[in-house]
Amino acid sequence: MAIQFSEKQLALIRRPFIDGSLEVNEGTPRSGKTTAGAFRAARYYIETQDRDHLVLGYNHEQAFKLFIDCDGMGLLHIFAGNCRIRHDPDYGDFLGITTPDGRGGSTEKRIFYKGGGKADSYKSFQGLSFGSVVFLEIDLLHSNTWQEAFRRTMAARKRWHLADLNPPSPQHPVIKDVFEAQRTIWQHWTMDDNPILTPERKQALYEQLKKSPYLYERDWLGHRCIPQGVIYSMFSQRENVKAKLEGDIVEMYFSGDGGLSDATSVCCNIVTRDNKAGKPIYRLYRAANYYYSGSDTGTVKAMSVQAREIALTFVPWCRNKFGRRETCLLIDPACKALREELKLYGLDARNADNNGHEIAGNSKGIKVGIERVQSSIEERRLLWLDTEEYGHYDCFRELGLYVRDQHGNPVDAYNHAMDDMRYGHNYFYKHYIK
Repeated sequence: MAIQFSEKQLALIRRPFIDGSLEVNEGTPRSGKTTAGAFRAARYYIETQDRDHLVLGYNHEQAFKLFIDCDGMGLLHIFAGNCRIRHDPDYGDFLGITTPDGRGGSTEKRIFYKGGGKADSYKSFQGLSFGSVVFLEIDLLHSNTWQEAFRRTMAARKRWHLADLNPPSPQHPVIKDVFEAQRTIWQHWTMDDNPILTPERKQALYEQLKKSPYLYERDWLGHRCIPQGVIYSMFSQRENVKAKLEGDIVEMYFSGDGGLSDATSVCCNIVTRDNKAGKPIYRLYRAANYYYSGSDTGTVKAMSVQAREIALTFVPWCRNKFGRRETCLLIDPACKALREELKLYGLDARNADNNGHEIAGNSKGIKVGIERVQSSIEERRLLWLDTEEYGHYDCFRELGLYVRDQHGNPVDAYNHAMDDMRYGHNYFYKHYIK
């Protein structure tokens, strides 16, 4: 199959490798930087004499999806017929690639892929030696992961690092602690650098993003900018994300927002209770999150397929994980298709409260629900449970991108997990807070 690359992609793939360098591809989503990075890394794996290499994503699943698979353009497909997924009982999953050894024979390179979003993620590769490290969405990885990963390549024969990211805020520590501290080769990317985006698709994205000055600067121009108008700016990864549930479990229920090309987000909500000074304190945990986006993956799953995955895989996983049965499943009223499909599996799928006709003070509709969620986040009453499987990567991404426009209204973008969160919180608020 012939692959069409842009001039910038070709220049990146063909560029000579500089020993000890960190190559950073920073720019807009859907700019083609990750695909070009996968082909560049493939060149490096063929040329290097080092056997072992590391690919880091926010979690294990993201590392595989973004680089090993990469929508059919990743290492698994570049080396098709000369590679296979393997597992080392001591070191974990890796892609074994057969490459020429320069002497008429062949040798195997091992590309380990792991998660790096947690404070202790570095322990999964501590003590190992690698020729290279690829950092996917490096700004989302924990600083402990950056530091340990660079140490792991110090003995490489041809030491090389590659990172990609969407523009972070100008104050993000990755800029000072990594980019300015390494031998960095930086390149900027926009949607014009991706040959698969048609003019019509780019125009549609422009019309969507121009509604928010922040999203226009970040996701259209690819500039680092302070996220003015972020709705849930009070969210703290340190304060709102917990390693375990605290208190006694009172109830488990699900909430969700569905779509085909848009994302489907279904969350397992767990309410806990602590009794302090004779007064019960209730907390709501987002304990696990099913998230599927047709626009992000490039493929569209039928609603019946998504419902089957939710009903037969995600819901049973949550039941087994937390030892509870759900009381209900609250789905966006506008998503009748998902709700009816879930009912076919015997699930108690109901209309969620979407704040449609609600008024509180000067706030109306969705703004009422948003303000209540903001209060619960700020008071650390709404929490996230740090889970490896069905984790919150996509929810955390939306938290940083869900913004208001110049009129103070929520922009209709990056809001699928945010709507799901609001539906789940509405139930919690009216049953346990109000």
